[in-house]
Amino acid sequence: MPISVAALLRPAVYTRWLHLAMGGVFAGSCVMVVPGFDESLPRTLLFCLISPLPLLALAAIVPGTRHAEGAQARWLLKPRDGAEISVAPSRSLDDRWRTWLWLVFRVWLGVAVLALTANGLTLALQFGFAPFRQGSLQAAGVRMLDSDRLFLGPFLAPPLVLALMGTIIAAGGLQARAARALLGPSPAERLAEVEHRAEQLLERNRLAAELHDSVGHALTLTILQAGAAKQLASTDPAFVHRALTVIEETGRRAMDDLERTVGLLRDAPAGPRARPTLAELDTLLDGARAAGTPILADVSPRIDSIPGVVSREAYRILQEAVTNALRHVPGAPVAIDIVVDGSCLELRVVNPLPARSTGPPRQDGKGLRGAKERAVLLGGEFSATSRDEHWIVETRLPLDMGSGLQATRGGLASFSRGDSVMAADGGP
Repeated sequence: MPISVAALLRPAVYTRWLHLAMGGVFAGSCVMVVPGFDESLPRTLLFCLISPLPLLALAAIVPGTRHAEGAQARWLLKPRDGAEISVAPSRSLDDRWRTWLWLVFRVWLGVAVLALTANGLTLALQFGFAPFRQGSLQAAGVRMLDSDRLFLGPFLAPPLVLALMGTIIAAGGLQARAARALLGPSPAERLAEVEHRAEQLLERNRLAAELHDSVGHALTLTILQAGAAKQLASTDPAFVHRALTVIEETGRRAMDDLERTVGLLRDAPAGPRARPTLAELDTLLDGARAAGTPILADVSPRIDSIPGVVSREAYRILQEAVTNALRHVPGAPVAIDIVVDGSCLELRVVNPLPARSTGPPRQDGKGLRGAKERAVLLGGEFSATSRDEHWIVETRLPLDMGSGLQATRGGLASFSRGDSVMAADGGP
């Protein structure tokens, strides 16, 4: 099918013409009220361009006008990407100014297209029936065909219609481009959209980190307890009973965490349990000890007084460090220091490196990356390094959330450029 014919079959051609014609009809309605139609076509067209201007200026002041024009442009102009045309109401002087320019452009182009359509189709019909006329063919006072050339009229009508359709297609494309330029999102709206997408990405990453930390810890503890219980099933029934009890409690906590996280994904109310804090540190450490890992903990008595968000994120960071120790060096001793001074919370977790380790552990796993994100988004610091055949995790979190907010903004920009926390898992 020829490209020109295919273009005529596109629905957007006719919906765009309708959008243009509506502007011309509005201008004609204004002229009917003031000052009225004139016998002179040029003067009438001039009135169509000038008469609507006061009403358009008043309409542009109304915030909802931009919303209505944007919705109508999306529906009739059919842009490739609807987001290129905003449907938000006017919020600033710049929005109102651009809305007024759009209204004027729409009406003026609509007047031109509607006048061209009406006169072009009329002339095409006159060309088509020219052989049946008496005398010469005239349009708008201009002689088109002499009486001895009226037989050429039917041959001139099709090219005229095609030229008219081409002009309408071009005008519709121009209208769509103008809509993108004048009704497109303002810089403030684009910035708000970018921030919204960044917040969504960070929220998904946070939920992924929550699942990794809570469920990963529960599975690690369950596997270790089940393995130990299997080995001692015939010789130490009391240990098997304790192991099964730990597995049951760990599973229940993991189910609560999973239910809460799924509820957040579904925009449901908060789950049956709040996110764990350092107040539940004993439960975390008792579970690790029950798995056969000796834990020496030096905990500041002031952990109950730190802000809730700091306590929650610190718990997850500590849980990740303990989980890695259980997974990679089960049974090896773990030393934990938690210090709270006047302005910050300091965590330090030390455990031996795996005996078969041939080099420093990877630091790009999803667990360590998630822990670092938690620290940075609170304006704190995080490090995980090997030193003297030990793996050392250190975290420093500010207790003053106001001072950490500025650093949080820098952390958002940094992590929005990185991969998701669902990267491949790394070392301890």
